[in-house]
Amino acid sequence: MRTYLVTGGAGFIGSNYIHYMFKKYDNEIRIINVDCLTYAGNLENLRDVEKRENYTFVKADITDSAAITKIFEENDIDRVVHFAAESHVDRSIKNPEVFVRTNVLGTLVMLNAAKAAWELPDGSFRPDKKFLHVSTDEVYGSLENEGEYFYETTPYDPHSPYSASKASSDMLVKSYMDTYKFPANITNCSNNYGPYQFPEKLIPLIINNALQGKKLPVYGDGKNVRDWLYVEDHAKGIDMVQEKGRLFETYNIGGHNEKQNIEIIHIILDTLQEMLPEGDPRKALVSEDLITYVTDRKGHDRRYAIAPDKIRSELGWEPETMFEDGIRRTIQWFFENEEWMKNVTSGDYQKYYDEMYSNANP
Repeated sequence: MRTYLVTGGAGFIGSNYIHYMFKKYDNEIRIINVDCLTYAGNLENLRDVEKRENYTFVKADITDSAAITKIFEENDIDRVVHFAAESHVDRSIKNPEVFVRTNVLGTLVMLNAAKAAWELPDGSFRPDKKFLHVSTDEVYGSLENEGEYFYETTPYDPHSPYSASKASSDMLVKSYMDTYKFPANITNCSNNYGPYQFPEKLIPLIINNALQGKKLPVYGDGKNVRDWLYVEDHAKGIDMVQEKGRLFETYNIGGHNEKQNIEIIHIILDTLQEMLPEGDPRKALVSEDLITYVTDRKGHDRRYAIAPDKIRSELGWEPETMFEDGIRRTIQWFFENEEWMKNVTSGDYQKYYDEMYSNANP
């Protein structure tokens, strides 16, 4: 039985990946999920897998070298899938130090622990061991012109403390591949959306606020463009890179769903109106009048767009979920999991929300 060590598995993308892997492989694999349960890590995301005999949760910080080494010493790990990261740009602008610590130092700790466990006396590595580092398209910077895309060969040009920390961690992984021939891959993905996403991110924020008749904050003119990828399509891509990808290669995973932020908001409002039944009091709350333009984010990149040509041609991966379908599935999930949203949006999140979006323009 192949054993996976998944870092950050209680977060949004990590928990969706764990669900996908159990759905695909069931009892053929074992997953050890390491998460330190910061604000974005939520074990409720994994409630339906926690009783599985082939699933283990370990509460540990990836910067804690002793704790991570212990996991490798006590288990024969075949695959590392490294999601764990601080990931919200706004938070990185307010507190860059946390991002450097988790995203850079944490990645170094993971690399060293895996290297120590897998390296043979002659400096080569045990066969069929693989480390996958999950990263972002934000490391490439911003695209200025229509028709331009990020490729694996695009030079890095990060603009926020978040993207700089992810670029640094990518470079560390690359250095281990180049220096030690460490068996790894890097994936860079576009913006993910779907179930279990923490509601500081655009899509769940808009869904949640619209249903409560709260303001819908839009940065700047709302015309910043992002490429959107349904999270289960991303999980499938990660699995394909782990099993079929060429060692030492980077693969871009993108959705070919480019949308302006303001477009996203209009699509969500239209879809909510369509999906809410007649007589539901929330239907009257969902309105374009809620759209509120706020002061633009510092260093806000204008456009991201990924070209997934390499993963398509080499591994046969395609994004399967068109944006409108993915939004419907996401909204349906939020309808069916209102308790999850209530639990997540209580307490500290509320304070954070007020702090971040209190500068609404009149």
